[in-house]
Amino acid sequence: MSALFWRGSRRDTGSRMSARRILVTGGGRGLGAAIVRALAAAGFDVTFTYRSAAAEAQALVAELRAAYPGTAPEAVALDLADRDAVEAFAAGLEAGTTAFFGFCHNAGMPYDTLAAMIDQAKAEAVMQVNHFAFVRIARALVRPMTRARDGRIVAIGSVAALQANPGNAAYAASKAALQAHVRALAIETARRGVTVNCVAPGFIDTAMLAKFADHRARLEAQIPAGRFATPDDVAQVAAFLFSPAAGYITGATIPVDGGLSAQLSAHR
Repeated sequence: MSALFWRGSRRDTGSRMSARRILVTGGGRGLGAAIVRALAAAGFDVTFTYRSAAAEAQALVAELRAAYPGTAPEAVALDLADRDAVEAFAAGLEAGTTAFFGFCHNAGMPYDTLAAMIDQAKAEAVMQVNHFAFVRIARALVRPMTRARDGRIVAIGSVAALQANPGNAAYAASKAALQAHVRALAIETARRGVTVNCVAPGFIDTAMLAKFADHRARLEAQIPAGRFATPDDVAQVAAFLFSPAAGYITGATIPVDGGLSAQLSAHR
């Protein structure tokens, strides 16, 4: 599902038309960087946030400018765990003159512990990054989208919100809240030309799963597809939801997990 087949937001000639702009959170590395690349390849201008990946973010901006002359990628430092920083960033979006066609909330924070051992402060930090940051930024961007009667919002959820997994309660709860918000926002904006969807990945081969390296073979054996997803496996689905072909898809949660959530956990 290459994003290139629906390319058309930007001319491929020397004279560049104004490309639609998409905001991506957590775009400096891993899955976020793959989403940024897929959207840029599809002809969009991309503004992306990063927390600690400053060097990677600047390298990605340089890469996109070289690959797509005349493009205007932007990288913005933002700690989504800092509620005041998110508020200031969202207020800036509301007061600014930049029009955003789309928003992809990719940034996420993990928290692994048994449900009976959850630390509330840590759980609240996870909820802030995974859910409340989305709520605030979406609020800043959705009104201009509805006024224009044109816009796309995509949240990166998780199959953890669809299927229980020991030690994953706080993270799963934050992603479940995200997915519920997506559905509500979708039905509230559908008549005004805005689509809102969720992509729910399973295991992705990124640094976030490095801690499971000793268990990788056992985990992959439980996935029907027999492997972890590559970042591009997920990024191309996310990018498709910004395409003209996805204009009638809204309120959906799309698992990208190699069949993991489709199977019974206990089987022969």
